[in-house]
Amino acid sequence: MKSRPDTDDYRGLFLADVPVMDMRAPAEFAHGAFPSAQNLPLMTDDERAQVGTCYKREGQAAAMELGHALVAGDVRDARMHQWLGFASAHPNGYLYCFRGGLRSQTVKAWLAEQGVDYPLVKGGYKAMRRFLIDELERSLANIELVLIAGKTGTGKTRAINALSNSIDLEGLACHRGSSFGQLLQPQPSQIDFENQISIALLKQHAAGSKRVFVEDEGRLIGRLSLPESLRTAMLEASMVVIEETLEARIDVVLADYVVDLGVRYAKAYGADGPRMHCERLQGDLYRIRKRLGGARQQALSDLIAQAFVMQREHNNDLMHRQWIGQLLADYYDPMYDYQLQQRQGKLRSSGSREAVIAWAKQAR
Repeated sequence: MKSRPDTDDYRGLFLADVPVMDMRAPAEFAHGAFPSAQNLPLMTDDERAQVGTCYKREGQAAAMELGHALVAGDVRDARMHQWLGFASAHPNGYLYCFRGGLRSQTVKAWLAEQGVDYPLVKGGYKAMRRFLIDELERSLANIELVLIAGKTGTGKTRAINALSNSIDLEGLACHRGSSFGQLLQPQPSQIDFENQISIALLKQHAAGSKRVFVEDEGRLIGRLSLPESLRTAMLEASMVVIEETLEARIDVVLADYVVDLGVRYAKAYGADGPRMHCERLQGDLYRIRKRLGGARQQALSDLIAQAFVMQREHNNDLMHRQWIGQLLADYYDPMYDYQLQQRQGKLRSSGSREAVIAWAKQAR
C-alpha cells in the first residue's frame, strides 16, 4: 500500500465522505461519531475503564502496560484482522481516536508491523467535531436559508426532496417531526444529528448553493434539538408556504402514517404488525390527550381501532380518512395558524406543492 501522510484536512474528509476507522471505545462512538466512520475500537468499554482506573492510580506507564496486556494474543489478532480488513477495503481511508494520541498511534504502529502504512487524522475526533461546530456557523453566515412551510399533510418533505439545494432535517433526525412522527428505527444521537447537519450545509456551500431550503421545524424533531445557531437562523429566515386542500393533505398523511408505516410494521413484525401499528398510533394520540381533551382523544382512539378493522376486513381506508381529517382540522391546523403568526421572516411565495417546487427551482 502506497504511503500517505497523516491529515488535518477535515473539510476534505467530510466533503468526500472519506471512510474513517474509529479507534474509540463503543460507548464513546455511540455518544457521537461521523457518518463515514466505522467503530473498530482498540479497547472495549470495560478494557478502557480498567486502563483509566489504572492511569488514575498508578500513572501513564502502568496504564499503557495494562492496555498492552489486555489487547494481546488472540484478542489482538482478532482486532488486527478487522483493522487490516478495513484498510484493504478502504485504501484511501484514515484512522483516528479521541485526540489523535495513544490509541490511534498504537494501531498505526501495529498496522505498520504488518506492512500496512495507514495514516491517521491529526487531532482525532475532538478536532473533527470542533471543525464541524465552527463550520456550521460559517455555513449559516454564507447561505440564505428559506423555510418551506405549510400545514400538516401539505407534503413539505416531498418538496424538500424534489430540490437539490435543500436539507431534509427530518430525514437526518430519522423522525417525521410530528407527535406521530417516530419511525421504527431509533433516532441518532444528538451529536450525530448535529454533525450530519453541519456536513450537509458544508456540502451545499461547497456546491455553490447560495440559497438552501429546509422544512419549517420547531425546536425539536422527536427527541433531538436543532442546533441553536440553526434555530436562530430559521426564526429569521424567509419562507414559502405550501397550500393544499384538506382532502389532498389527508392523502399525504394516509400515505405516510397508515400505508408506509404499515408496510414497515409488517416487514418488522409480520402478522403482529397491524396490531402493533394500531397500538402505536393510539399511543401517540394519548400523548397529546391534554391538548385534545379526554373525550376527543377517546373518540379518535376508537375511530383508529375501527379503521384498522375496516382496513383488514374490507380493504377500505374510509375510516382512516375520517380520523386523519378530524385530527388535522381540529388539532394541527389551529396549532399551525398560531405558529405561523410567530414567524418573523418574509413570505416569498405560496401555492400548491408543485408551484412552490417550481418557484424554488427558478429562484436559485
